[in-house]
Amino acid sequence: MLFESTALLGLLWTIAIALVVIGVAGAVLPVLPGVPLVLLGLILISWLDGFVRVGWGTLGLLTALTVLSVLIDFLATAEGARRTGAGRLAILGATLGLLFGFFFGLVGILLGPFIGAMIGHLLTRAGLEASMQAGLGATLGVLVATVVKVLIAVVMVLWYLLAWWWSGSPA
Repeated sequence: MLFESTALLGLLWTIAIALVVIGVAGAVLPVLPGVPLVLLGLILISWLDGFVRVGWGTLGLLTALTVLSVLIDFLATAEGARRTGAGRLAILGATLGLLFGFFFGLVGILLGPFIGAMIGHLLTRAGLEASMQAGLGATLGVLVATVVKVLIAVVMVLWYLLAWWWSGSPA
């Protein structure tokens, strides 16, 4: 038996499940690193089970999905700005705006890339309308990234549950 104390075991299970739930919510909420928290919770659950039902193969694939979600978070913002004709400075501004915006919650995450892309685009002597378009593209990129992160978090949890269930089913 991994733990002698059932109270400690219960606490660790509660923490693991809370990490998964908070992580799924964090895929939408700006301050929390959602998908990485989901992964941490799932790894803790596997550890508590002694990696009997879900092993490192599944956890490796879930880790790859986590890395993908983090990359998408930043790349979608830049791609949204680029698709609206924004140049390198606008894309850099959108990325910096997103990073800065994290400190101001949801409003900052939506306005940060918009303002950053606008400023970056204006620095290239572009007009106000084109700069606003670049900002809108960056903001749409953030929204797309959020939807993708939520989908990845849900897929990770479902994948884990299927792996858990499948390993426990009689042969």
